[in-house]
Amino acid sequence: MTRLTGRVQKVRDELEQLLDDDDDMADLYLSRKLAGASSPLSGSGAPNWYPASPTIGSKISRASRASLTIRGDENDVEELEMLLEAYFMQIDGTLNKLTTLREYIDDTEDYINIQLDNHRNQLIQLELFLSSGTVCLSIYSLVAAIFGMNIPYSWNEDHPYMFKWVVIVAGAFCAFLFLVIVSYARHKGLVGS
Repeated sequence: MTRLTGRVQKVRDELEQLLDDDDDMADLYLSRKLAGASSPLSGSGAPNWYPASPTIGSKISRASRASLTIRGDENDVEELEMLLEAYFMQIDGTLNKLTTLREYIDDTEDYINIQLDNHRNQLIQLELFLSSGTVCLSIYSLVAAIFGMNIPYSWNEDHPYMFKWVVIVAGAFCAFLFLVIVSYARHKGLVGS
């Protein structure tokens, strides 16, 4: 796309440069050069190749080229100019279509990036929920592991229901801690409502 746009831009610039320079327009009218090449330069009968040759023609001074242009028919240059302007308009239209297509591609890329950012944010929210849940469960597991060891406790013999209450209270505390973390994240705007 970029290479095509660059090529079209180069052609457009060259056509614009040709349309701006009247000397180049006169040199481009090949019918006049062909008619001038068939007419003799002098009585010797040698053809006039000088105006048709780009290397020798470029060495001719601007004044002599201007005099050749004045001698030629101005309608011929106008026909060539109209033809080049038609091509210029087509190339300019193609360049505008390519520019519009490039903008459409850029807008589509931006839209896709917005969607990817949205999905990335949803994954980060899920990771926040999972991480806070893991922290709360690890605290609960730590409490249950400490009190679930096979170490003889003196209070365990008198109150056998104490282990169950400690596990229930630790579970309730961890659930409360999870809810506090989630509500704090919603309050700060880290998680959508």
